[in-house]
Amino acid sequence: MRPNLVKQALAEGKMQLGTGFGQLRSPEIAKLLAAAGFQWAFLDTEHGGFDLETLQDICRVAVMAGLTPIVRVADLQYSLIARALDCGAQGIILPRVESVELLERAVSWCKFPPLGVRGYGLSAVNVDYEPASFTQIIEHMNAHTMVVFQIETQRALQMREELLAVPGIDAVMIGPADLSISLGVPGEFQHPRMVEAMEGVRESCNRRGVAPGTQTRTVALAKFWKERGMRFLGCSNDTGMLFDRASEIAAQLR
Repeated sequence: MRPNLVKQALAEGKMQLGTGFGQLRSPEIAKLLAAAGFQWAFLDTEHGGFDLETLQDICRVAVMAGLTPIVRVADLQYSLIARALDCGAQGIILPRVESVELLERAVSWCKFPPLGVRGYGLSAVNVDYEPASFTQIIEHMNAHTMVVFQIETQRALQMREELLAVPGIDAVMIGPADLSISLGVPGEFQHPRMVEAMEGVRESCNRRGVAPGTQTRTVALAKFWKERGMRFLGCSNDTGMLFDRASEIAAQLR
């Protein structure tokens, strides 16, 4: 059974670099991202179009390639979370969190008893065909499944201490697009309100022993937040990187 290297590294205080992955329906992209040096990717089933079969194929290839697959579910629902994990996700990103009670329930759906209420439906495929008992598999999965929640609204920002107090949270990924809209500065990612809010989340995370993080759209923004201590750091996405590089090549050769 494979360890979750990103979860381990974050627990050791290291920065882990990831990216978004939600449009190009090819498991080969996972191998490409791993070879390029990314450590994780979030498979976006909130805004992307992946179905379960595509999700399963990508997760399996990603794990074999050394890229930690983390699925952003569309909503906090048991069926979405449990099925993503059964497809091979090594972590879950929970969007639009604003309720302590619902966050507690969502964390419980990511863990098998006695830590949670996730139903057991794993097979030899999920453990690389290793001979392992139910107890060994449960202990491994509970230890290596990442749980990440997103702060995307002013309400979540204001109640972050309560949300971060929920046991079982490994990282926070600030959603800058929705947060900027909620703060009244849509798309102004370095507006003083945004910087102050995100630095406040970072400080709260550090006090609670949770890895602070954010998704960014450009290398410049990623560097900005890397220098300011964001450790679960995402930059760009599958189509964004392809378009940017294609545009650069075409512009140089026209």
